[in-house]
Amino acid sequence: MDREKMEELKIQFHRLLNQTHEFVHKVPPTQLYAAIGAILLTTLLLIISKPAPSQCPNENLVFSQPCAKFEFFENLSFRLFKHRSSNTIVLAGLSGSGKTVLYYQLRDGSSHQGTVTSMEPNEGTFVLHSEVTKKGKVKPVHIVDVPGHSRLRPKLDEFLPQAAGVVFVVDSVDFLPNIRAASEYIYEILTKTAVVKKKTPLLLLCNKVDKVTAHTKDFIRKQLEKEIDKLRASRTALSSADITSENSLGVSGETFTFSQCVNKVTVSEASGLTGDVAQLEQFIREHVKHK
Repeated sequence: MDREKMEELKIQFHRLLNQTHEFVHKVPPTQLYAAIGAILLTTLLLIISKPAPSQCPNENLVFSQPCAKFEFFENLSFRLFKHRSSNTIVLAGLSGSGKTVLYYQLRDGSSHQGTVTSMEPNEGTFVLHSEVTKKGKVKPVHIVDVPGHSRLRPKLDEFLPQAAGVVFVVDSVDFLPNIRAASEYIYEILTKTAVVKKKTPLLLLCNKVDKVTAHTKDFIRKQLEKEIDKLRASRTALSSADITSENSLGVSGETFTFSQCVNKVTVSEASGLTGDVAQLEQFIREHVKHK
């Protein structure tokens, strides 16, 4: 093998190494450790149980003890690596919409007043506070509160592929001044390949509804649909330029509505400061089952 080919192989190896490094850092530690443990355990069991050729002289003798034992561990291996439903719920939205307050309400029933804008994701796996005293099996939920600042928005891409659902939090009080920014963010989420391929459900959560000046969820939904329809038209006109959207949105030639999305989009209300998060918890439990 000449030197040129060796250099090419070396470059490819380093590229693969970097991609592996990036992937590992995107996987939550608990899931990574569980996957490594499953690989080691399965490998060990297969080595121990694999029969010698002389022990399975006839392929039709499926009831011979060594062969049956090996088949059992093969099935176990399949079950270990079988796709499991995700328990991750991602909280997204603009800065100041109240995502972090909602996160703490879900975790420990406290509004944690005085919290500042997050610069790093708040992330935790826990039983919802309202279910702590619940009898029977209660499945913990992995909640990720992604910072709303535009510069930190790429962090969302780390969690979307594993999300069972996405909650986009809207400030019902300061909705109109931020409608353009919110619509662009929602458009971005709905056209992400990770969301489109998995048909990840999206909840538009109108927060701060306890305030007198809060807009209703129906008003917010209709205004967002109108604004996204304008965005869609402008981006379609510029489709020849390589814009950031990964997929088209809605039905061509028709006014946009959320019902046109490939994934289910619902609208609910909440008040983080007063602890009214029942509709949010309902969405979570629709997509993260106890069993």
